Amino acid sequence: MRVSVVMPVYNEAGSLGEALASLAGQTEPEFEVIALDDGSTDATWELLADWARRDARVRPVRQEHAGIVAALNRGVAEARGRYIARMDADDVAHPDRLRLQADHLDRHPETGLVACRAEYLGDARRHRGLALFVEWTNSLLSAGEIAAYRFVESPLIHPTVMFRRELVERFGGYRDGPFPEDYELWLRWLEAGVRMEKLPETLLGWRDRPRRLTRTDGRYSVEAFFRVKAPYLERWLAAHNPHHPEVVVWGAGRTTRKRLRYLTELGVRVKAYIDIDPRKIGHRIAGAPVLGPEELPAPGECFVVQYVGSRGAREDVEQRLQQKGYRRGRDYLPCA
Repeated sequence: MRVSVVMPVYNEAGSLGEALASLAGQTEPEFEVIALDDGSTDATWELLADWARRDARVRPVRQEHAGIVAALNRGVAEARGRYIARMDADDVAHPDRLRLQADHLDRHPETGLVACRAEYLGDARRHRGLALFVEWTNSLLSAGEIAAYRFVESPLIHPTVMFRRELVERFGGYRDGPFPEDYELWLRWLEAGVRMEKLPETLLGWRDRPRRLTRTDGRYSVEAFFRVKAPYLERWLAAHNPHHPEVVVWGAGRTTRKRLRYLTELGVRVKAYIDIDPRKIGHRIAGAPVLGPEELPAPGECFVVQYVGSRGAREDVEQRLQQKGYRRGRDYLPCA
């Protein structure tokens, strides 16, 4: 078996049929769908059973309601494929998705995970932030980009990925806790040296709905993302920052300082802040001076953690750093 699609399902009878139909039409000849019913109370199980009777590639598994992490790990444990593809029960797969991703992993044994670009299936005007997130992740294709921007936001959309099953055996699967389980997995695997890439093709329609867990569950709050990435970021800095534990932070706003505390609690010390706001320049924050961009030391004299989160401003800061001779990963790191 080449590919196993792991699809947790909870009360998705209304959208499940379209998702399964998109998988039934795949050009990949060798795959199965592990549809994990996590204790649904609607017609989900009956729908899955009907699909299984008509298509032997659909393997329904039923369990008491235990949550997304338990469902994901159970699905991976049930899988027989060399490659594990993720998909949600309200998404739509392009006919070539599984074949193109599996072919890529076959051709590139050094790559552990391959994702693809996603189409945002939601109200982009009403939920502009999520639509912009999809646009941003779609811009990160190479292994270098995905690794470099992992501390800004999650560089991968979970249902777009396909990974080698052996990664779970070597580095562990999904962990349960007060954090987004997929982002923690990417951070852990990237820290372990797993190479992650993204195909340029748009191979998944990612549906956005009001009851998405990212809106209703505290594990996917902005603060939860900052908490979970702080220890991974601290360890990265310890390994790559020649001035560790001292850093210069670009961005001196209240939001930056609030989120930076997760990092400083781990021992990272702020030597100075850089900001363009003249009302902040010249002041001190917890003893560290706020400097203007023209006062930034030369490359090699400090390491800059770029903590400007807003799109547009973040790109502007990175351009300023590069114009001054700073190199990403050597002299500075994009964060948010």
